[in-house]
Amino acid sequence: MIILNPLFNVIQIALWLYLWAIILSAILSWLVHFGVINTRNQFVSMIGEFLWRITEPALRPIRRFMPNLGGIDISPIILILVIYFARDLLGNIQYSLNVGGV
Repeated sequence: MIILNPLFNVIQIALWLYLWAIILSAILSWLVHFGVINTRNQFVSMIGEFLWRITEPALRPIRRFMPNLGGIDISPIILILVIYFARDLLGNIQYSLNVGGV
């Protein structure tokens, strides 16, 4: 089971990076909404478009099932909780494979 350890590590790093992409996307959307950052800036526009393209496919199904909370979008929080659950699950699987394989 030694081969699975690097695979689990890569998956956990990818989940960690995706978690930060979700957080950055939410913060950027707040900054744009409150007028702190101007989207006419090409760099800001590119970063916002990139973050939207990688996070929106995961957030869209969550938003479909969420009730209307009066303009508050908690789908990033739910996705972050799902990512934490997946990382813990992968860690437990990795631990059980290491203990069972020794």
